Amino acid sequence: MTVESPLADRIEATRTQALDAIAQASTLDDLEALRIRFLGRKGELTTALSAMGKLPAEERPRIGALANEVKRDLERRLEEREQALGEEALRRRLETERVDVTLPGTDWPRGIRHPLIQALREVVDIFRRMGYEVIEGPEVEWDEYNFTKLNIPPHHPARDMWESLYLSEDMLLRTHTSPAQARIMESRQPPLRVIVPGRCYRNEAEDATHGIQFLQIEGLVVDRGITLADLKGTLHALCAAYFGPQRKIRFRPSYFPFTEPSAEVDVACAVCGGARCRSCGFKGWLELLGSGMVHPNVLRFAGYDPEVYSGFAFGMGPDRLAIQRYAIDDLRVFRENDLRFLEQFR
Repeated sequence: MTVESPLADRIEATRTQALDAIAQASTLDDLEALRIRFLGRKGELTTALSAMGKLPAEERPRIGALANEVKRDLERRLEEREQALGEEALRRRLETERVDVTLPGTDWPRGIRHPLIQALREVVDIFRRMGYEVIEGPEVEWDEYNFTKLNIPPHHPARDMWESLYLSEDMLLRTHTSPAQARIMESRQPPLRVIVPGRCYRNEAEDATHGIQFLQIEGLVVDRGITLADLKGTLHALCAAYFGPQRKIRFRPSYFPFTEPSAEVDVACAVCGGARCRSCGFKGWLELLGSGMVHPNVLRFAGYDPEVYSGFAFGMGPDRLAIQRYAIDDLRVFRENDLRFLEQFR
């Protein structure tokens, strides 16, 4: 469009100057600065158009049309140059950030099962091969099942053996997995052959051999003609499978309210092999688990006739099993989450 007037000449000069500057812009930032310089609210084209008010009325439409044409032309050229600069920047980035896809990928570290969980699952697998069924019980338990139905009535002195964490007068966090014995016998008829793994809780001070929370595995067998020999044979088979046949174990008399007779099972110290050292308190043996024949009262509470049925039960901690297998002298290392320690069990 050709319009003869000083203002038209000024607008055309602005177009020429702007097109030359746009063609020479080398970055997107430079391009944005030119857009503001020529088309911004205080840009050169906007400033030129502010003089239209002084023109005769018949010239204003022609100057306005010229100004719109110049504006559209500059906007189009800005857009074209922006696209060209973007493509060039992408090309340079692809050149400088090129990735060799044939190189090996990043090796992300993989986690492992906690050694106590490894021990628990291994023991569970051993008993499964013996034909035991795996059952879980509630961690929040009634006092009746945790004590009374296990031949530990209220005010019985044996309750002092368990530092219990009560939630109410008759509800607590289970102190052992033994309550599952009563629950299973109430709901089923013999023969029974089950193990019950799970967490237990006691209000004990944290030290090398105790913790407020720990894992335990309960075992229960009830049938006709079950004897102490069956219990000893089962636990010998367990220890041989877990520790190896060369590891020595021993049975010694003990007391548990829900078994009679009762026995503790000890294993030869993994550090000294039974020669006596500081780790085993210079005894040569370390306590592994408690066991015994199911007390007749416990059978009666479940509705079983102790003249017809008998059984045995045992309770063990995977932590003690792991300690004895790996010759560890402090239970607390299992709960410190030190990767230097845990990585050894990969």
